[in-house]
Amino acid sequence: MRNHAYGGDILDSQHTPAATAVLSVPPTDAHPHRPCLGTVVRRVSLSLLIACVIPATLFYSVFALAGVWTAIVVALGWSYGAIAWRALTGRRTSGLLLLTALLLTVRTALALLTDSTWLYFLQPIISDGVVATAFLLSLVSARPMVARLAGDFYPMDHELSVRPRIRRLFRNLTVLWALLGLGKATMTLWLLQSTSLETFVLVKSISALSINMLAATATIALAAYVGRQEGLLGPVPKLVPVLA
Repeated sequence: MRNHAYGGDILDSQHTPAATAVLSVPPTDAHPHRPCLGTVVRRVSLSLLIACVIPATLFYSVFALAGVWTAIVVALGWSYGAIAWRALTGRRTSGLLLLTALLLTVRTALALLTDSTWLYFLQPIISDGVVATAFLLSLVSARPMVARLAGDFYPMDHELSVRPRIRRLFRNLTVLWALLGLGKATMTLWLLQSTSLETFVLVKSISALSINMLAATATIALAAYVGRQEGLLGPVPKLVPVLA
């Protein structure tokens, strides 16, 4: 009893204001972990590298060494190989990689059926236009296209996705990528009609990658600006009183 009473006196003395400290502790389950900006940039960069940069680089390299048909098969093989590898290793496959594989499959099938490489290079113009139109049409729905792809790069939940700033960000980025797709389609059509095949492949490979990287940079910058306003980049320390 004496020990209990003695312990109680000590506990009471620890609750005085002078003995109370405020410490920063990591967020609990009520405050889910938010990745830092560097993590988001790495995810976006890796997704673009696997889905866009490597297939384009492989295509041009093989095209220069072994011809267009071999390049077509190698580019398609890379996309399916990347999907299979991520599935076998338990990694999530990004929507961008799946979309790229689907478009390459359609392009390759039509080119083989018609025995026309010109049609193979015409299809990206059509697909860019179709994808851009799909982005624009998605603006009339509750979830614009960018909102459906955002989970590949940042952990999304319902509470986060319905915030006004986040909804506005998704709509603005959807418009940005739709206009980008229409611009790429127009430029590629002009190149295809006015240059040789060798020049077309080289210029298109460099320009498409450059435009995509610039657009990705702008997307990250806008998302980071809104993310900081919403407190989403990195865990926010929670101030709680603890006993000194």
